[in-house]
Amino acid sequence: MPTDLLYTAIGMKDYVPLAMSDRSGVISLAMQAPESAVKCPGCKSSDVIRRGTVDRKVHAPPIGLRTTLISIQTPRVQCNACGSVRTIELPKVVPLKNHTKSFARLALDLRKVMTIADVAAYLGVSETMVRGIDKTYLHRKFGKPKIGHLKYLAIDEISVQKGHKYLTIVVDLVSGAAVFVGEGKGANSLKTFWKRLRSSRAKIKAVATDMSSAYYKAVQENLPNASHVFDRFHLVKLMNDKLADLRRELHREAEDGPEKLALKGTRWLLLKNPQNLNTDRNENQRLEDALQLNQSLSVGYYLKEDLRQIWEQSGKRAAGKFLTDWYARATASGIRQLKTMSKTLKEHREGILAWYDHPITTGPLEGLNNKIKTLKRQAYGFRDLVYFKLKIYAIHLSKFELIG
Repeated sequence: MPTDLLYTAIGMKDYVPLAMSDRSGVISLAMQAPESAVKCPGCKSSDVIRRGTVDRKVHAPPIGLRTTLISIQTPRVQCNACGSVRTIELPKVVPLKNHTKSFARLALDLRKVMTIADVAAYLGVSETMVRGIDKTYLHRKFGKPKIGHLKYLAIDEISVQKGHKYLTIVVDLVSGAAVFVGEGKGANSLKTFWKRLRSSRAKIKAVATDMSSAYYKAVQENLPNASHVFDRFHLVKLMNDKLADLRRELHREAEDGPEKLALKGTRWLLLKNPQNLNTDRNENQRLEDALQLNQSLSVGYYLKEDLRQIWEQSGKRAAGKFLTDWYARATASGIRQLKTMSKTLKEHREGILAWYDHPITTGPLEGLNNKIKTLKRQAYGFRDLVYFKLKIYAIHLSKFELIG
């Protein structure tokens, strides 16, 4: 292969060839920096005096299946314009790194279909180098997401490590992309985001969160003109927790006999949607027996099922009437768990009904959370939190659809 074609193939066109060797499966190329690159790296002046050379060793894309190493004679120059003495910048070589730009592009292309360990093994370099290339690319592309266009947001925290390690994530509900990843959870983790959001002058129409008091206060203070929608799935989960607590209390208080036996093992039956009950396992009958033997559990179960209908009304006014009727029935039941749930609904009524103005949820964040868990498993955890956050910013570009 002609030398100029070889140099073009590995992304080092215009460099001056000096020598080439092939030993132990490693191709070594010696070359000299092009004359056009001999200038001050600071002020870019060509009025310089040479002050010797430095031998710079970098990785290039493999030739065939063999690792390719390049040794570049790199001039040091004294600039007559600014007076500095520095080593010149090499074209087509990543500044301050020991690889070429073409090598970095190849590593990034391979990362789309291979793990970091596989890419490192194929290219004959360390995993640290491949990870560094990936991190640099992600930081350049996703390090500071644009937020001036945002209109609909979802906010929630996710657990990323044992020992109560959390990240708070803000998702753009239009694109499905994470636009902020803060360390910790609660209002303090969002301070940087609110500051950036104010500077961007974004026109936020609505925000979906759970019913956390910290999120409620943070949204009220920082987005007073936006609708705050309390997530329907968190609300249903809260009701499920209340029903599960009621079942445990009834089972604990029941005397040994048919009632206690009927309550045993019915937790998941109570929380399932009726259409998902398995008739082959006699789940319908087991649930019916438990409800018939305990009036309190029956009231709680049917109120749990009715709660889903809040989001199935013809409009906001009808939903408001339904909600008023629901917590009136729950309060009248006299059951502690249902009375507590009724009080919660009253306190959060405006945010629940706001769904009819802006039908958004934090559902996309649940999908994102599943992707993050997969990402962690593939990487066997992330010791570099900055890198992990950058991967989250880019995760919406994976194959699986995030919003739907």
